[in-house]
Amino acid sequence: MTPAPDLAQLLAIMAALRHPETGCPWDAAQNFETIAPYTLEEAQEVADAIRRGDLVDLKEELGDLLLQVVFHSRMAEEQGIFAFPDVVEAINRKLIRRHPHVFGDRNAGNPGAVKELWDKIKAEEKAERAAARAAAGLPDDQPKGLLGSVKTALPALQRAVKLQEKAGTVGFDWKNAERVLDKIAEEASEVREALREKDAADIEEEIGDLLFVMANLARHAGVDPETALEKASAKFTRRFRAIETALAAEGRGLENASLDEMEALWIAAKMAEKA
Repeated sequence: MTPAPDLAQLLAIMAALRHPETGCPWDAAQNFETIAPYTLEEAQEVADAIRRGDLVDLKEELGDLLLQVVFHSRMAEEQGIFAFPDVVEAINRKLIRRHPHVFGDRNAGNPGAVKELWDKIKAEEKAERAAARAAAGLPDDQPKGLLGSVKTALPALQRAVKLQEKAGTVGFDWKNAERVLDKIAEEASEVREALREKDAADIEEEIGDLLFVMANLARHAGVDPETALEKASAKFTRRFRAIETALAAEGRGLENASLDEMEALWIAAKMAEKA
Protein backbone atom coordinates (compact mmCIF):
# COMPACT_ATOMS: atom_id res chain seq x y z
CA MET A 1 0.00 0.00 0.00
CA THR A 2 1.50 3.32 -1.11
CA PRO A 3 0.33 6.36 0.90
CA ALA A 4 -0.81 9.50 -0.93
CA PRO A 5 1.92 12.18 -1.20
CA ASP A 6 0.53 14.38 1.58
CA LEU A 7 0.10 11.40 3.88
CA ALA A 8 3.55 10.10 2.98
CA GLN A 9 4.96 13.49 4.02
CA LEU A 10 3.13 13.28 7.36
CA LEU A 11 4.56 9.80 7.98
CA ALA A 12 8.04 11.06 7.08
CA ILE A 13 7.68 14.03 9.44
CA MET A 14 6.64 11.72 12.27
CA ALA A 15 9.60 9.43 11.59
CA ALA A 16 11.94 12.43 11.64
CA LEU A 17 10.48 13.68 14.92
CA ARG A 18 10.97 10.24 16.49
CA HIS A 19 14.60 9.85 15.32
CA PRO A 20 16.64 9.16 18.48
CA GLU A 21 19.57 11.35 17.42
CA THR A 22 18.27 14.10 15.15
CA GLY A 23 14.59 14.21 16.12
CA CYS A 24 12.66 16.17 18.72
CA PRO A 25 13.69 15.11 22.26
CA TRP A 26 10.08 15.31 23.48
CA ASP A 27 8.60 13.29 20.62
CA ALA A 28 11.38 10.71 20.79
CA ALA A 29 10.84 10.18 24.52
CA GLN A 30 7.13 9.32 24.25
CA ASN A 31 5.48 5.90 24.40
CA PHE A 32 1.94 4.53 24.01
CA GLU A 33 1.03 5.30 27.62
CA THR A 34 2.25 8.90 27.59
CA ILE A 35 0.58 9.69 24.27
CA ALA A 36 -2.78 8.08 25.09
CA PRO A 37 -4.07 11.10 27.11
CA TYR A 38 -3.33 13.38 24.15
CA THR A 39 -5.23 11.01 21.86
CA LEU A 40 -8.31 11.30 24.10
CA GLU A 41 -7.91 15.08 24.30
CA GLU A 42 -7.73 15.47 20.52
CA ALA A 43 -10.83 13.28 20.04
CA GLN A 44 -12.68 15.47 22.53
CA GLU A 45 -11.58 18.62 20.68
CA VAL A 46 -12.94 17.17 17.44
CA ALA A 47 -16.28 16.57 19.18
CA ASP A 48 -16.20 20.11 20.61
CA ALA A 49 -15.65 21.67 17.18
CA ILE A 50 -18.63 19.70 15.88
CA ARG A 51 -20.81 20.83 18.80
CA ARG A 52 -19.86 24.45 18.11
CA GLY A 53 -20.52 24.06 14.40
CA ASP A 54 -17.00 25.40 13.68
CA LEU A 55 -16.00 23.60 10.49
CA VAL A 56 -12.80 25.62 10.10
CA ASP A 57 -11.70 24.47 13.54
CA LEU A 58 -12.91 20.95 12.75
CA LYS A 59 -10.45 20.66 9.87
CA GLU A 60 -7.54 21.50 12.16
CA GLU A 61 -8.75 19.24 14.97
CA LEU A 62 -9.18 16.30 12.60
CA GLY A 63 -5.58 16.84 11.53
CA ASP A 64 -4.48 16.75 15.16
CA LEU A 65 -6.41 13.52 15.66
CA LEU A 66 -4.87 12.00 12.54
CA LEU A 67 -1.46 12.86 13.96
CA GLN A 68 -2.29 10.74 17.00
CA VAL A 69 -2.97 7.72 14.77
CA VAL A 70 0.29 8.32 12.93
CA PHE A 71 2.17 8.76 16.24
CA HIS A 72 0.93 5.45 17.66
CA SER A 73 1.54 3.69 14.35
CA ARG A 74 5.11 4.99 14.19
CA MET A 75 5.88 3.75 17.70
CA ALA A 76 4.45 0.33 16.81
CA GLU A 77 6.52 0.26 13.61
CA GLU A 78 9.69 0.99 15.60
CA GLN A 79 8.91 -2.09 17.70
CA GLY A 80 8.24 -4.22 14.62
CA ILE A 81 4.58 -4.78 15.56
CA PHE A 82 2.68 -3.00 12.77
CA ALA A 83 2.88 0.18 10.69
CA PHE A 84 0.44 2.80 9.45
CA PRO A 85 -0.44 0.90 6.23
CA ASP A 86 -1.43 -2.09 8.39
CA VAL A 87 -3.83 0.13 10.34
CA VAL A 88 -5.41 1.37 7.10
CA GLU A 89 -5.60 -2.13 5.65
CA ALA A 90 -7.26 -3.45 8.81
CA ILE A 91 -10.01 -0.82 8.82
CA ASN A 92 -10.54 -1.20 5.05
CA ARG A 93 -10.98 -4.95 5.49
CA LYS A 94 -13.35 -4.47 8.43
CA LEU A 95 -15.54 -1.91 6.63
CA ILE A 96 -15.84 -4.07 3.53
CA ARG A 97 -16.66 -7.15 5.58
CA ARG A 98 -19.25 -5.34 7.72
CA HIS A 99 -21.02 -3.82 4.70
CA PRO A 100 -21.80 -6.78 2.43
CA HIS A 101 -24.98 -4.93 1.42
CA VAL A 102 -22.71 -2.33 -0.21
CA PHE A 103 -19.66 -4.32 -1.29
CA GLY A 104 -21.27 -7.75 -1.62
CA ASP A 105 -24.54 -9.45 -2.46
CA ARG A 106 -26.40 -9.12 0.86
CA ASN A 107 -29.58 -7.06 1.16
CA ALA A 108 -30.28 -4.48 3.88
CA GLY A 109 -32.95 -2.02 2.86
CA ASN A 110 -33.32 -0.06 6.09
CA PRO A 111 -31.23 1.00 9.14
CA GLY A 112 -32.70 -1.80 11.28
CA ALA A 113 -31.64 -4.46 8.78
CA VAL A 114 -28.17 -2.90 8.57
CA LYS A 115 -27.77 -3.08 12.36
CA GLU A 116 -28.94 -6.71 12.43
CA LEU A 117 -26.43 -7.60 9.72
CA TRP A 118 -23.68 -5.60 11.47
CA ASP A 119 -24.29 -7.39 14.78
CA LYS A 120 -24.21 -10.81 13.10
CA ILE A 121 -20.89 -10.06 11.39
CA LYS A 122 -19.38 -8.68 14.60
CA ALA A 123 -20.36 -11.90 16.39
CA GLU A 124 -18.65 -13.92 13.66
CA GLU A 125 -15.52 -11.78 14.00
CA LYS A 126 -15.45 -12.30 17.78
CA ALA A 127 -15.72 -16.06 17.33
CA GLU A 128 -12.88 -16.06 14.79
CA ARG A 129 -10.73 -13.92 17.09
CA ALA A 130 -11.36 -16.26 20.01
CA ALA A 131 -10.42 -19.28 17.88
CA ALA A 132 -7.23 -17.56 16.69
CA ARG A 133 -6.22 -16.71 20.27
CA ALA A 134 -6.90 -20.29 21.37
CA ALA A 135 -4.80 -21.65 18.50
CA ALA A 136 -1.97 -19.34 19.55
CA GLY A 137 -2.19 -20.51 23.15
CA LEU A 138 -3.48 -17.16 24.39
CA PRO A 139 -6.15 -16.81 27.09
CA ASP A 140 -9.74 -15.94 26.25
CA ASP A 141 -9.99 -12.19 26.79
CA GLN A 142 -13.61 -11.79 25.74
CA PRO A 143 -15.78 -9.92 28.28
CA LYS A 144 -18.22 -12.10 30.19
CA GLY A 145 -21.88 -11.65 31.02
CA LEU A 146 -24.55 -9.34 29.63
CA LEU A 147 -22.67 -6.18 30.58
CA GLY A 148 -19.29 -7.45 29.40
CA SER A 149 -19.70 -5.94 25.94
CA VAL A 150 -19.89 -2.39 27.34
CA LYS A 151 -16.39 -1.00 26.94
CA THR A 152 -14.65 0.17 30.10
CA ALA A 153 -12.76 2.88 28.17
CA LEU A 154 -15.93 4.92 27.52
CA PRO A 155 -16.40 8.25 29.30
CA ALA A 156 -18.06 7.60 32.66
CA LEU A 157 -21.47 9.11 31.83
CA GLN A 158 -21.63 7.40 28.45
CA ARG A 159 -20.66 4.05 29.97
CA ALA A 160 -23.30 4.44 32.69
CA VAL A 161 -26.00 4.94 30.05
CA LYS A 162 -24.84 1.97 27.99
CA LEU A 163 -24.77 -0.28 31.06
CA GLN A 164 -28.31 0.82 31.91
CA GLU A 165 -29.49 0.26 28.33
CA LYS A 166 -27.97 -3.21 28.26
CA ALA A 167 -29.57 -4.17 31.60
CA GLY A 168 -32.86 -2.79 30.29
CA THR A 169 -32.87 -5.33 27.44
CA VAL A 170 -33.73 -8.04 30.00
CA GLY A 171 -36.24 -5.91 31.92
CA PHE A 172 -33.89 -4.70 34.66
CA ASP A 173 -35.00 -1.09 34.42
CA TRP A 174 -37.45 1.47 35.75
CA LYS A 175 -40.59 1.94 33.70
CA ASN A 176 -40.49 5.72 33.53
CA ALA A 177 -38.60 8.87 34.53
CA GLU A 178 -40.86 9.46 37.55
CA ARG A 179 -39.57 6.28 39.20
CA VAL A 180 -36.00 7.42 38.55
CA LEU A 181 -36.74 10.75 40.25
CA ASP A 182 -37.81 8.84 43.34
CA LYS A 183 -34.49 6.98 43.28
CA ILE A 184 -32.60 10.27 42.92
CA ALA A 185 -34.28 11.56 46.08
CA GLU A 186 -33.24 8.37 47.88
CA GLU A 187 -29.63 8.63 46.68
CA ALA A 188 -29.46 12.34 47.58
CA SER A 189 -30.58 11.45 51.10
CA GLU A 190 -27.79 8.88 51.32
CA VAL A 191 -25.26 11.50 50.16
CA ARG A 192 -26.51 13.83 52.89
CA GLU A 193 -26.02 11.09 55.49
CA ALA A 194 -22.53 10.30 54.22
CA LEU A 195 -21.58 13.97 54.45
CA ARG A 196 -22.92 14.04 57.97
CA GLU A 197 -20.75 11.02 58.87
CA LYS A 198 -17.70 12.59 57.13
CA ASP A 199 -16.53 9.25 55.73
CA ALA A 200 -14.56 10.14 52.56
CA ALA A 201 -14.90 6.70 50.93
CA ASP A 202 -18.63 6.56 51.68
CA ILE A 203 -19.13 10.10 50.35
CA GLU A 204 -17.41 9.18 47.09
CA GLU A 205 -19.49 6.02 46.71
CA GLU A 206 -22.80 7.75 47.41
CA ILE A 207 -22.05 10.64 45.05
CA GLY A 208 -21.14 8.04 42.41
CA ASP A 209 -24.49 6.34 42.96
CA LEU A 210 -26.28 9.68 42.61
CA LEU A 211 -24.46 10.50 39.36
CA PHE A 212 -25.25 7.03 38.01
CA VAL A 213 -28.96 7.52 38.67
CA MET A 214 -28.83 11.03 37.17
CA ALA A 215 -27.45 9.47 33.97
CA ASN A 216 -30.37 7.04 34.07
CA LEU A 217 -32.82 9.93 34.39
CA ALA A 218 -31.30 11.54 31.30
CA ARG A 219 -31.64 8.26 29.42
CA HIS A 220 -35.31 7.88 30.34
CA ALA A 221 -35.92 11.49 29.32
CA GLY A 222 -34.25 10.93 25.94
CA VAL A 223 -31.36 13.24 26.80
CA ASP A 224 -27.66 12.57 26.28
CA PRO A 225 -26.19 13.33 29.73
CA GLU A 226 -22.77 14.21 28.29
CA THR A 227 -24.31 16.80 25.99
CA ALA A 228 -26.55 18.13 28.76
CA LEU A 229 -23.58 18.53 31.10
CA GLU A 230 -21.51 20.21 28.38
CA LYS A 231 -24.32 22.72 27.81
CA ALA A 232 -24.66 23.33 31.55
CA SER A 233 -20.91 23.98 31.78
CA ALA A 234 -21.09 26.38 28.84
CA LYS A 235 -24.00 28.19 30.50
CA PHE A 236 -22.10 28.43 33.78
CA THR A 237 -19.06 29.82 31.95
CA ARG A 238 -21.17 32.36 30.07
CA ARG A 239 -22.89 33.66 33.19
CA PHE A 240 -19.69 33.76 35.22
CA ARG A 241 -18.05 35.83 32.49
CA ALA A 242 -21.02 38.20 32.71
CA ILE A 243 -20.19 38.67 36.40
CA GLU A 244 -16.58 39.47 35.53
CA THR A 245 -17.63 41.88 32.79
CA ALA A 246 -20.08 43.70 35.07
CA LEU A 247 -17.50 44.09 37.81
CA ALA A 248 -14.85 45.21 35.33
CA ALA A 249 -17.22 47.95 34.13
CA GLU A 250 -17.13 49.26 37.72
CA GLY A 251 -13.34 49.06 37.82
CA ARG A 252 -13.41 46.05 40.14
CA GLY A 253 -12.36 42.41 40.04
CA LEU A 254 -13.79 39.22 41.50
CA GLU A 255 -11.57 39.58 44.57
CA ASN A 256 -13.31 42.87 45.40
CA ALA A 257 -16.86 41.55 45.23
CA SER A 258 -18.87 39.80 47.93
CA LEU A 259 -20.74 36.55 47.35
CA ASP A 260 -24.05 38.44 47.56
CA GLU A 261 -22.91 40.87 44.86
CA MET A 262 -21.78 38.05 42.57
CA GLU A 263 -25.05 36.21 43.17
CA ALA A 264 -27.03 39.34 42.20
CA LEU A 265 -24.99 39.72 39.01
CA TRP A 266 -25.50 36.01 38.26
CA ILE A 267 -29.27 36.42 38.55
CA ALA A 268 -29.11 39.49 36.31
CA ALA A 269 -27.18 37.54 33.67
CA LYS A 270 -29.71 34.72 33.93
CA MET A 271 -32.65 37.11 33.48
CA ALA A 272 -30.92 38.79 30.53
CA GLU A 273 -30.58 35.45 28.79
CA LYS A 274 -34.28 34.73 29.23
CA ALA A 275 -35.40 38.20 28.17
